[in-house]
Amino acid sequence: MRKLLTFLFVMSLGLFAANAVYAQDANNGQPATEETAQPAAEETAQPAEEAEVEPVAADAPVEEVKGFQLLKKYFIDGDPGFMSLVLIALILGLAFCIERIITLNIATTNTEKLLSRIDENLKSGNVDGAMEVCKSTQGPTASILYEGLKNAKQGPDAVEKAIVSYGSVQMGLLEKGLVWISLFIALAPMLGFLGTVIGMIQAFDKIEAVGDISPTVVAGGIKVALLTTVFGLVVAIILQLFYNYIVSKIDGIVNKMEDASIALVDIMAANNIFKK
Repeated sequence: MRKLLTFLFVMSLGLFAANAVYAQDANNGQPATEETAQPAAEETAQPAEEAEVEPVAADAPVEEVKGFQLLKKYFIDGDPGFMSLVLIALILGLAFCIERIITLNIATTNTEKLLSRIDENLKSGNVDGAMEVCKSTQGPTASILYEGLKNAKQGPDAVEKAIVSYGSVQMGLLEKGLVWISLFIALAPMLGFLGTVIGMIQAFDKIEAVGDISPTVVAGGIKVALLTTVFGLVVAIILQLFYNYIVSKIDGIVNKMEDASIALVDIMAANNIFKK
């Protein structure tokens, strides 16, 4: 279910980004239709005297582009080839982040309630009932406690060894996918810097072709260079925030696992489980 939700998120975000870019391109190159051509023809058919009745003010304010439209404009201005690579890094990185967040939220267990239910069963000597409680509870904490209870007859050393061994396995499962998030965090600014270098090369190519260093000649290449760098850094910052949240979430779960494993050994010793 988590993989399905992540896949749907990636597909919807990718389609949304692609439609936004293609819609912007289509609007920029859209030919005039009959509806748009007819008013133009009527304006040209009007006498020159009527056309001079309402002169356009020279200082009329130009409508500013804001929000998502501005983002699309900068995306297209920054060379869609490199910007698409940065966008793909963002989409894939967010997909791994969302999958980890969903998994870790499911893995979070109320350890106090779990230990109290285990204690209730162990007070009556019902080790199998305590194991069933762990088996019916989701999360890595319940899994390692189950492994500890399964080795109760072999003594406290065997219980601690089983908890430590299985805890390392659960730790690896919790950190699954973090290496890919780290990859996209490092890859996004590198792609941005690559676009920066390409933009500067384009600027110098224009200087060489024109033989002039005027701002209008190099402005296009420099703009591409700056936009790709900005977008790459923004993607890295967004993914880094999610990465730190995920790491802190994993640390919290691991701390609860360690506390619960120590408490389990104490509960088993208090209820004389090892002496049976």
